[in-house]
Amino acid sequence: MAALIQLKMSLKADSSTFSEYHKCISDLIENDIVWAMSGFKHHGNITCLEHSVHVSYKSFLMCKSLGLDYRSAARGGLLHDLFLYDWHRTKPAQGWHGLVHPLIALENANKNFSLNKIEKDIIIKHMWPLTMNLPRYKESFIVLLVDKYCALVESMKFSRAR
Repeated sequence: MAALIQLKMSLKADSSTFSEYHKCISDLIENDIVWAMSGFKHHGNITCLEHSVHVSYKSFLMCKSLGLDYRSAARGGLLHDLFLYDWHRTKPAQGWHGLVHPLIALENANKNFSLNKIEKDIIIKHMWPLTMNLPRYKESFIVLLVDKYCALVESMKFSRAR
């Protein structure tokens, strides 16, 4: 319960919006594999879980306001970086992190959760255009743009703190 209160506070969400968001991701956010992302730094001092929650929540809000599948955006956004290693220190055997982590994240997500086609597309294509796989759904484009925005803001905060 304390983790949910902390999550709500970090998102600065009102109760009804947070409740609706939480319904979309409750089975994911309560799973140990998702919480394992909190053990890895991602951008500056932001953990992979914190980054993924920010991407998930902002994508949820944007898709909801546009009348799109906000549930899939929230879920795909939360799982998009479920690669579970410190990319600053560990080099994946499959290749460069920027290119292969979407595949690793999708593999981890598929092992642990039932995903729909939009959620899978979000995870595997969130690094476009780097990975050159064009997203198929509007929700995928929104999550990838929100991901880039969040990464930029998180990185800028880190560089200013130095």
